[in-house]
Amino acid sequence: MNKLKAAALAAAATLAAGVALTMINAGPAAAHGAMLTPGSRTYLCYVDGKSSTGEIRPTNGACQNAMSVGGAQPFYDWFGVLRSDGAGRTRGFIPDGALCSGGNTKFAGFDAPRSDWPLTHLTSGANHAWRYSNWAAHPGWFYLYVTKDGYNPNQALTWADMEEQPFLSVDHPQMNAPAPDGYYYWNGNLPSGKSGRHVIYSVWKRSDSQETFYGCSDVIFDGGNGQVTGINNPPTSPSPIPSNPTSPSASPSRSTSPSPSAASPRPSSPAPSTPAPPTPSICAATYTQTNNWNNGFQGEIKVTAGGSINGWTVRATWPNGQSVNQSWSSTYTNGSGFTTFKNVSWNGSLSAGGSTTFGFLGNHSGTNNPPTLTCTSP
Repeated sequence: MNKLKAAALAAAATLAAGVALTMINAGPAAAHGAMLTPGSRTYLCYVDGKSSTGEIRPTNGACQNAMSVGGAQPFYDWFGVLRSDGAGRTRGFIPDGALCSGGNTKFAGFDAPRSDWPLTHLTSGANHAWRYSNWAAHPGWFYLYVTKDGYNPNQALTWADMEEQPFLSVDHPQMNAPAPDGYYYWNGNLPSGKSGRHVIYSVWKRSDSQETFYGCSDVIFDGGNGQVTGINNPPTSPSPIPSNPTSPSASPSRSTSPSPSAASPRPSSPAPSTPAPPTPSICAATYTQTNNWNNGFQGEIKVTAGGSINGWTVRATWPNGQSVNQSWSSTYTNGSGFTTFKNVSWNGSLSAGGSTTFGFLGNHSGTNNPPTLTCTSP
């Protein structure tokens, strides 16, 4: 067994553990996910930055820059580079220079043109075991694009840099385990005739909604077998990998669900609610709606400590019968007209003036006024 292959196998358990650490809530959910092999920028920066205390402390220069732009929350939400109004659209919808964030400003730090992003080493034309996190599983199609020859990582990534057609498309692939602990998997060839640095661009279009996920995986075609360089404890391949998995309709062209190209306006977000000032040893909570569509919405709540606290509980009382169906960086319980959120292991202890943010997805019946929040400790 050569050294590269041995390194790849030895790191498999590390990636599986990294995925497991991010699984906050296993209740019903809208889709979330990202490419694991080759790892997306958001996922590999999360792996690089995740510390033993749960804090994000990236060592990779590009990941450090992404944190300086957007803070730590996009790292915790590595699986959330999405557009709820995407409908599979790419060119003419996602702006040039914003491909890796999917035009989602929360992840803008991952659009930076740099040559030091975490890198996956691959062999052009080789058969590859593709893995895509099913953090929240939903049916859909996956499209994989690659940059044209001459791609320069130090220049902003535009659609002119991308091959026009996907080199591989997959129709509703299998999962190795139920969400959120597994991943979608399929076998398919890497693009042929490529050498040097490139970006593999993934598009996951759900077949049961307009929600679409986007992601950049930085790769180098140098004869590698999936080794990752540029991060701490580099993973390469989820484990366990099913033995002899069948390839679920992988093909070198688009499936029967084409992606429209016309642009549409982004949804607007209302201003955050104003919290009551925190008092010593108590906490305050601020709500922001970050997205809204049909009968669904996405929100964030910022918890700020008035004094040092060890654990927090936020109660959101809904004025219009809303309910939560997924949260991250917190646990949640729905009651009659309210939802109770609690900290997870790594974000419950806050010093005076310290804060943490968690996010969630919810449902509404047409009217979606903001909740009334209370925050207590523990």
